[in-house]
Amino acid sequence: MTIRVLLADDQALLRSAFRVLVESEPGMAVVGEASDGAEAVRLAKERAADVVLMDIRMPGTDGLAATRMIDADPDLAQVRVVILTTFEVDDYVVEALRAGASGFLGKGSEPEELLAAIRLAAEGESLLSPAATKGLIARFLAQAGTVAPDPVRLARLDALTGREREVLVQVAGGLSNDEIAERLEVSPLTVKTHVNRAMAKLGARDRAQLVVIAYESGLVRPRTE
Repeated sequence: MTIRVLLADDQALLRSAFRVLVESEPGMAVVGEASDGAEAVRLAKERAADVVLMDIRMPGTDGLAATRMIDADPDLAQVRVVILTTFEVDDYVVEALRAGASGFLGKGSEPEELLAAIRLAAEGESLLSPAATKGLIARFLAQAGTVAPDPVRLARLDALTGREREVLVQVAGGLSNDEIAERLEVSPLTVKTHVNRAMAKLGARDRAQLVVIAYESGLVRPRTE
């Protein structure tokens, strides 16, 4: 199946560069371009996009607001958002993940990283660039430590089995399925099954939202080191 990609960036030159890259990849097609968040939301619906490459800073409706709108619209439940930003770890990116983004990449990422992010997002996975993952988690944990755990999210954790909770903690630590499998001495397929069941029970669209739930429920505690 062809992955339908929507480009949202206020710089036409960057959109053109992304278009050339995406359309050079077999199995991908650019179905539209937007210069602001409101247009991105509209086109995502009109063009039945699978993945939106979203600039976080745009005039008018920015990428953060647009991501929230996409996440809240049942008609756009299949759409995955990958944030593209100049600054890989900042408060806006943390908020974007809370709003429902599947991950983010710096605009300086290699072409192969961007294409991989599109594929992973289309498959329901999350992608945080290797350079930013640890910094993002540290920032998110630090922020989570300033507020009380969300009782609603905490209560929803009761639906998980002990093993699913264990896997969720590892996901929140930024580990891949293969890394979790090695740590827990199970197969990657078993880990994937646990992750999928946790997403279904918690109403998470992808791994990035699992991370948010783990932090905001208090399941993962901030470190003081």
